[in-house]
Amino acid sequence: MLFFPIQQELDCISERGVILGKIRFDDAQGRHIFYQPDDVVEVTAAEQAAINERLAGLDAGTYGIPMQDDD
Repeated sequence: MLFFPIQQELDCISERGVILGKIRFDDAQGRHIFYQPDDVVEVTAAEQAAINERLAGLDAGTYGIPMQDDD
């Protein structure tokens, strides 16, 4: 599983090279969430486990999302 930063989100890319969805911080919930803009890609149990681990790590401060400098 590859987590690639785009703006203030992470693209979640499978080992097959398919973008499964994105991770972003949800201000209303006060935590990071995974969402699928299209809901057409099926996520395997192993992929979901990797996504859950990344979400937990982001909320705990173990991981971060690099900020993009547009200047």
